[in-house]
Amino acid sequence: MAYLQEMKRKAEQVGWSATSAGNFLSEYWASPQHDEANLVVYRNQHGMVLLNRYPYASGHLMAALGEARPTLLDYEPEQRAALWHLVEVAVDLVHRTLAPQGVNVGINEGRAAGAGLPEHLHAHIVPRWGGDTNFMSVVGQVRVIPEALEVMWRQYRENVPA
Repeated sequence: MAYLQEMKRKAEQVGWSATSAGNFLSEYWASPQHDEANLVVYRNQHGMVLLNRYPYASGHLMAALGEARPTLLDYEPEQRAALWHLVEVAVDLVHRTLAPQGVNVGINEGRAAGAGLPEHLHAHIVPRWGGDTNFMSVVGQVRVIPEALEVMWRQYRENVPA
């Protein structure tokens, strides 16, 4: 809530279109010693997989390269392959940890496409179950996540391949 209130305060000062979340992904990348606090469940020499603090569904992961670039084609082919490898790691973790009935994988490139962090391209990996949209999100416009992020982080970490 503190984060959302700070974003609202910034937006009231400079306008919503100029408000940025800051590049927390770059901060997380530069601070591996804080992986647990930052909910990073996996990292390699190219990037990381982490829990989304504002998930669409329980277990929602994000995959991002360490180097921040705004669009997919701003990365070299080898970097795009490294990003895809991180997506594969995330999908594998979702299946092994949660056994969902399906998985959404997506990239929102640019603010107009829904990117909340348009300066650092990242992929969303969202576990799905039949009927996982309920009256709370439809009527109340609120998401209910049944598992604490810290608990979910531990479950994912237990399933990281050796």
